[in-house]
Amino acid sequence: MSDALDSLVFSLVPKARHDQRLKRQLVVHCEEILNSHIGQAAEKDIGHLSELIKRHLLQNTPNGSSTLRFTNLLSRLIEQPVLSRKHASLQFLYTLASSPTTGPATSFLPALAPPPPTRPPSKATTPISPNPAQRPQKGKSKADLLREYRLRLGEPHIPEHLILRDTLYILQGISGKYVHFSMAKDAEQNKELVFTEDPRYFVPAPMRALIHRLAEVGHLYQRVDSFVREREGKVGVGMIEQSLCHHLQTQLTEYYRLIAVLESQMSTASHVNEGGAGEESRPEEETGLTLKRLDVWIEDWRLRMRMMSVCVEGARDAQGGALVNLIHGYAENGDPFIRKFTNQLLEEVSKPFFATLHRWLFSGELYDPFSEFFVAVDPELAHLQYMQPSLQGVGQIANDGGFGGGDGEDTSGEHAGGLQLWEQKYRFRKEMLPAFVGETFGRKIFSTGKSLNFIRYSCHDSDWVATRERLSNTGGTLKYSDIVGLERSIDTAYQIASQRLFDVFFDKYRLLDHLYALKHYLLLGHGDFADQLMDTLGPSLSRPANTLYRHNLTATLESAIRSSNAQNDSPDVLRRLDARMLEYSHGEIGWDVFTLEYKVDAPIDTVLDPTAMMKYLKLFNHLWKVKRIGSTLNAGWMRIAGGAKTFLRVPELEYDWHQIRLVMAEMIHFTRQLEAYCHLEVIECSWHDLFQFTQKKEGDLDTLIEHHRAYLDRMVRKVLLLSPKAGREENLLNQVRDLFAMILNFREATDDLYNYCLTESARRDAEKDTARGVYTRMETAEDRRYTSESLPGILDRVREYGAAFSERVQAIVLALASHPDLDCRFLGIRLSFSDFYKTRKEQQMRA
Repeated sequence: MSDALDSLVFSLVPKARHDQRLKRQLVVHCEEILNSHIGQAAEKDIGHLSELIKRHLLQNTPNGSSTLRFTNLLSRLIEQPVLSRKHASLQFLYTLASSPTTGPATSFLPALAPPPPTRPPSKATTPISPNPAQRPQKGKSKADLLREYRLRLGEPHIPEHLILRDTLYILQGISGKYVHFSMAKDAEQNKELVFTEDPRYFVPAPMRALIHRLAEVGHLYQRVDSFVREREGKVGVGMIEQSLCHHLQTQLTEYYRLIAVLESQMSTASHVNEGGAGEESRPEEETGLTLKRLDVWIEDWRLRMRMMSVCVEGARDAQGGALVNLIHGYAENGDPFIRKFTNQLLEEVSKPFFATLHRWLFSGELYDPFSEFFVAVDPELAHLQYMQPSLQGVGQIANDGGFGGGDGEDTSGEHAGGLQLWEQKYRFRKEMLPAFVGETFGRKIFSTGKSLNFIRYSCHDSDWVATRERLSNTGGTLKYSDIVGLERSIDTAYQIASQRLFDVFFDKYRLLDHLYALKHYLLLGHGDFADQLMDTLGPSLSRPANTLYRHNLTATLESAIRSSNAQNDSPDVLRRLDARMLEYSHGEIGWDVFTLEYKVDAPIDTVLDPTAMMKYLKLFNHLWKVKRIGSTLNAGWMRIAGGAKTFLRVPELEYDWHQIRLVMAEMIHFTRQLEAYCHLEVIECSWHDLFQFTQKKEGDLDTLIEHHRAYLDRMVRKVLLLSPKAGREENLLNQVRDLFAMILNFREATDDLYNYCLTESARRDAEKDTARGVYTRMETAEDRRYTSESLPGILDRVREYGAAFSERVQAIVLALASHPDLDCRFLGIRLSFSDFYKTRKEQQMRA
């Protein structure tokens, strides 16, 4: 116990080491405190105790400044949740203040605050030593003896106050008289610390090590200060980097204030040392500035300077969000000091980032003059705006994929298609995204800003005002210290912007009606319209393509609309529907170049972009061919069935007609199964998925575009029987198209045989009439064309096309059986549900 008290007294009052009387008094006083009942009184009223302390303070300082300061400190103490024995702590301090002073009047604790005005040491009196002259003289200390010994050896150590002045210069990056920075730099641009050789003084190794330790702060200060000055005079420095420089300058100002306090303390200590004499000045040395105390007081700034230096080095190769991300990487540190400093630095540095984020997130505007945000604008598309819908008519598809007015002028120099601007005008830069935001929220921010920008510049002002009004309640202050609030604001803004954009597309611009129209007309969902169009256009499309005119096709289209249930659709939908011809070459007929076209304008072209419309046209061309083949076979079957009486007049061809009916039935089965597969199993199922998504209205515009693309890609892949194998994607499609051509050739051959039967039946009737002496018929060109000599060729063509058709269908069924798509494999099962083609193949192999 006594040893512990001795150590405590020596550490707090160094003078007691040489003064036994003072030591005994201090030890006795400590024992009295330990044996007292401080903190054990029954009174626990802090208010009463605070009143006692205020009275005591008013007695010592009548002006009331100490009382006011104590009230402030007491309120802060009560708010602290960590301290549990607040009353006991106040009671202990009050007891110490109330007890009589037993120590010297001057404080022996190390402090940087300037001491009170000093008086000559010879006149200082304390209760311990009423008369300094009666104090017993002491011998020299070991330090004085060591100093004299070194002086006799000729190696006196440099006085600490001399080297201390240079050390303060070094802390400011300035070379001193005895210590200076070398001009040469190493590979890492670091200067070397050099000690000036002075024959009068010697700098010991411990002092050199301590100065080297302190010089680190000066070197780091030079690096930070040079960075700030360099950025101040540089043009084009980003706002985040400017914010970093401002915060660094603020920290350096605090550092300058500390250096000023240290210099004033050193000046005061030097004045005391010069004014005192001998042993009387040593107690004052305990309150002065030394290298070790300087190292203790500068320790906090050493850590700060290291952090600032790291940020400075990273800022040379990073900017904007990447710089914020770099600083944020140091926030995840186990050292609480580094964590706290990094959080304070990020709070200041990230303010320009959050200002840009707030503007983008709640206004859809990108103000980023130095390209520091994780959203970038394409400079080639920055001046382009979304095209407003034409009030006079529907836009016309331009050659470059954009959409112009009704007059078809090229406006690509001023405007661009909706999808091009939506996908390419703004770009997401992941390398600029701060880690505390995260990629998921970054994508939401990117989508929200694009949605607001789309509503603002593509829709009418009333839509933007309504959206802005809903966002006004969520646009709070965004800052780094409130990440939870940031995430909440991002989610709310994302939901509001996405929901408003869906409402604009589906309620104002009737996107679902346009999707229905594409399904009904380009995908031949309106069966009566498709049949009517096929019947009215059939004769015209059989002619060469160069003899067709667009106005005739348009008139026929309008007639088909008026003759079917399509007339009940919206006028806005019907006026977008048009008939036109593709580019044709020599020898092509109308069936090869005819197509339907559905015109869309902004902002619908963001979803129904030119690429999507090309896929719709590709699907229409295939389905139109299937419809043509089905109509041709139906007409041929009705003709054969209706002309059965004619065939009976040529009994030798009855077996051939029976075979023709078998082959034609096989063709009709193939066509109807293919048509049912396309409409029922592919188009309707795909439409069901898309329709369910449109009813939920989840996600953003990108999600809507992706679902529509998936809807189109699924139909293209399944309807056209595409294969995922590279280089063999359209093998099945080409076989089906060859099969269609073969069916048309077979129909042509059966028409020739039908005409031959009619001609032969008429010839035989005329022969009978001639035998009776009645001449009822003249020979015509048909009689000369369809003669008995032409019959074998016609029958050969019929048999050839019929056999080739069966072989081709057999190959298609075999290919579908190994197709990777399940629906395509099921189509092969439906085409040969009774293993008809498998049995035929086995019979052929046995034969």
